[in-house]
Amino acid sequence: MPLQPYMKLLSTDDHLIEHPLVWSDRLPAKYREAGPRIVEKPRPSGGAPSEVWAYEGRFYPYIGLNAVAGKKPEEFGTEPTRYDEMIPGCYNPKARLADMDIDGVWGAINFPSFPRFAGTVFLEGEDKELARLCVQAWNDYVLDEWCATAPDRFIPMVILPLWDVDACVAEIHRTAAKGAKAIAFPENPVPLGLPSFHTDHWDKVLSAAEEIDLPLCLHFGTSGKPPITAPEAPMAVMITLFGCNSMYATADIIFSPLLHRHPKLKIGLSEGGIGWIPYLLERMDMTWERHRFYQNVNQDVRPSDLFRKHFHGCFIDDFFGVENRRHIGVDHITWECDYPHSDSYWPHSRKRAAETFVDVPDEEVHRMVELNVRRLYNFPA
Repeated sequence: MPLQPYMKLLSTDDHLIEHPLVWSDRLPAKYREAGPRIVEKPRPSGGAPSEVWAYEGRFYPYIGLNAVAGKKPEEFGTEPTRYDEMIPGCYNPKARLADMDIDGVWGAINFPSFPRFAGTVFLEGEDKELARLCVQAWNDYVLDEWCATAPDRFIPMVILPLWDVDACVAEIHRTAAKGAKAIAFPENPVPLGLPSFHTDHWDKVLSAAEEIDLPLCLHFGTSGKPPITAPEAPMAVMITLFGCNSMYATADIIFSPLLHRHPKLKIGLSEGGIGWIPYLLERMDMTWERHRFYQNVNQDVRPSDLFRKHFHGCFIDDFFGVENRRHIGVDHITWECDYPHSDSYWPHSRKRAAETFVDVPDEEVHRMVELNVRRLYNFPA
């Protein structure tokens, strides 16, 4: 019985669906028409119109796969959806707690949905003051409404106004004072039109995160560049390969100057799995040993040592990764539920976790499902 009753499952990757009034309740009156609000649009397949977000005249649908908790795989689809087609736990924090209780999950970090997983939708804002206020409104919603419902169970994560470094720093300090525990950040800023991790552009932001000890959570896909192989390839190819984005981010950051300039920074690889980590560490070390002398990379610190100092990964369903956990480092592994997305096992997450950990000693299981999260995110019991 490796998953003992005293072990409280803490998910490092869940998602919330913003309710329709998140921004209209918080934006100044002059911005409410242009700010995010729900409107109805005809559905391609007919039937009841879908509900989509309108922001500065652009439309952003909730794709059905983002809110399928309670549905069978045969009912999954990519069409836009409506709130009355979701179970309330998707968008109501009290209902979410009830769903977590059903699932045997104690606590969770929740990524955004409409703003995308790192708030990158606001990079598209034409009015950057409105965009900044939208970022602030989402953070206040999470801190004052969602997480305030159960401060001992919801781990507060915030987003940043990524187009303005000084505004990012100010928002980090403002939200940390209100209890923020983590920052959602792009896995690679370059496809978003932002400077790379190989420049000094992000130094002020990373120094602020380092100073306050807020981990950066890099959810796969936050670069806006999914692993698409061909226009004709089915979505199954992209879903299968999404963990490659976390591999790209790891290698990119480790061979950049970022971690050498920010020696206390913590990075979480969200929803990327863990089974690939031993291979990548071996490959990076070999590359460093043979190729560092003629390249602009650090000459003194092995990539695998950097990984074990700064990174942690998480998994939903990764028997291979758990079996090879000691090649990764048990203290660098966390568990995730992914509610309400299509990879989640809700309402059987605890049962599935028990099957995953059946051959793992209790002490190691406890670290992976709870204790590592409390330490990494400064979230005491």
